[in-house]
Amino acid sequence: MYTQSITRTHRTAFIFVIDGSGSMAEKIRFRGRLMTKADAVASITNGMLFELIERARRSDGVRDYYDIAVLGYSGDDEVYSLLPGGRELISVAELAAGEPPIKTEVIEYRLPDGSISLREIPYPAWVEPEAAGQTPMCEALRRVRDIAAAWCADPAHAESFPPMVFNITDGEATDCDDAELRAVAGQIKSLRTADGNVLLVNIHIAAGDTPRTVFFPSAEEASYPNRYAEVLYDCSSPMPEVFNEAIREAKGPGALPPFRGMSFNASAEELITMLNIGSISVKTE
Repeated sequence: MYTQSITRTHRTAFIFVIDGSGSMAEKIRFRGRLMTKADAVASITNGMLFELIERARRSDGVRDYYDIAVLGYSGDDEVYSLLPGGRELISVAELAAGEPPIKTEVIEYRLPDGSISLREIPYPAWVEPEAAGQTPMCEALRRVRDIAAAWCADPAHAESFPPMVFNITDGEATDCDDAELRAVAGQIKSLRTADGNVLLVNIHIAAGDTPRTVFFPSAEEASYPNRYAEVLYDCSSPMPEVFNEAIREAKGPGALPPFRGMSFNASAEELITMLNIGSISVKTE
């Protein structure tokens, strides 16, 4: 299980689901400076998309290794595609061929003498920050369920590494209760190819400056000060054994599996690490 290499004939899929509700306007400290949750999420998502393109890049160009979906959910129970043209699912080669706006981000870093300097870093911005209205997370996950079900049912994907879903949120769903959220997450996690079940990874961004940051938590780390984080932990997939070595390397030698596919109040670098683990641990040819 979870051993199929990614090739142009055995492709996989990455599905991003992004909370753009009003609560995402709350400020958090991220990458050394204060910003809204929405700004942090947009930065994380754009970084993930860039990493996926680079993972597929070879000497002959970007190879068609996987499909990508990016959904936003906000407003008056609205769920919508954030991809060019409003398409729900496109190949990584199509994403790379597009021309997204180029923006700059100010990064704070420390010089050898201890002083702080600011650097402007250009980056492609497929996703813009959004913070308005409700949090229809259940409806968004139902859309994910339908996209993933259709992808897994395609005979061309029967033996492929199963899709990975990244839900990026502050967790405060407004269109369902906790039991309903757990139920639709369970439906997503029950979908499968011959190589394993769909993997649902929840990336939680909490308000405040709590020093506790965890990612890929073990059962011993599952006691959170945030109720929504507990719900998302329950909604997240146990990570397959193939990911254990990379997760232990990222967390430290004392980390013991099984790990859960979730982050809580983690840094941007740790969230990108989650994507790297998800893509590096699966072999590409």
